[in-house]
Amino acid sequence: MHIDSQFDSGNIDVVEIIGADRADLRINLDAGDQHMQWFYFRVDGARDEDCTYRIINAGEASYPKAWDGYRVCTSSDRQTWTRVDTQYKDGVLTIEHRPEGQMQWYAYFAPHTHEQHLDLLAQCQLSELATLDRLGATVDGRDLHRLVIGDGPLNYWVIARQHPGESMASWWMEGFLARVLNPDDPIARHLRDQVTLHVVPHMNPDGAIRGHLRCNAAGANLNREWGTPTLERSPEVYETLAAMDKSGVDFCLDVHGDEELPYNFLSGSEGIVGYADSRLPHLCEVFASAYERANPDLQHEYGYPITPPGKANMSMCTNAVANRFQCPAYTLEMPFKDNANAPDLIYGWSPERSAELGASVLDALLALSKAAVETKD
Repeated sequence: MHIDSQFDSGNIDVVEIIGADRADLRINLDAGDQHMQWFYFRVDGARDEDCTYRIINAGEASYPKAWDGYRVCTSSDRQTWTRVDTQYKDGVLTIEHRPEGQMQWYAYFAPHTHEQHLDLLAQCQLSELATLDRLGATVDGRDLHRLVIGDGPLNYWVIARQHPGESMASWWMEGFLARVLNPDDPIARHLRDQVTLHVVPHMNPDGAIRGHLRCNAAGANLNREWGTPTLERSPEVYETLAAMDKSGVDFCLDVHGDEELPYNFLSGSEGIVGYADSRLPHLCEVFASAYERANPDLQHEYGYPITPPGKANMSMCTNAVANRFQCPAYTLEMPFKDNANAPDLIYGWSPERSAELGASVLDALLALSKAAVETKD
């Protein structure tokens, strides 16, 4: 047996290989040494063997409660990812599986690598409906790209992957961009007439390539940098916010994944000063209700507690943007586990369902655009 993670988005440290069918492993920390949970590794030479892999520092992860009810993702072709029964006890995550391939991959969630991100950009820029530009550079010097789609008077921003380990956000982007760039989709066509969409499909490519859970190459959690971003520590946020200032923002959606909750849900900006006395509650309700109608995988019974008025964390994107531009804004969370309301024992919450949720958002964005025009001061 040989175990490797020296590839795009890989993360594992081999502590000990015990015979031909057993290994003890550790997840490496993000830069900054504060977070870890994402893993992605390959096993060679164990085909048709009953193998046991123990991640012995799982109890030190950023969200150890997330391991309860969690099932690891595996693939022999890196195209189809299925789930494997996984046990968590006494701080150790144990995976017992018989590899189907001479090369077998295991990951916290189905990866969406930097090469896949570049493929997505390349495909989108071939469309006459999209313009691709460069907002700036990341800490490691990679390009931070934006797609601009549509030419309507409203400016909607959609960003994803501030937390690099939340790869379901990139799969969501695959579905969203495929539909919004479909010239034959009437919802997409009408939306492009009403709205100019500013899309940053991947906010944290450095972190993703390094196999991080939450941080960029400087050890910054980008979704805690929106109050005072700097070019040195969080250029990804600094450049995006500068572009937002130039365009204005009428709505912002920040796409994420949640380690613990097995549901899809939205989290808003109710805690910013003046929220209740503005038109924002109405616009947010229009968007959220329309999104739930468009895709029942989204629900509102389970989610984060609503922040009391005036208590918003202003370093977070949704709160900072809603306050700065006095616009509706939401964080979308998808599960690493499964959708408990509609479970799938083979695939769990999957790339395909993430993409469908991304495609469904167009209905909600169009409903919001109509409401925004009706309520504009």
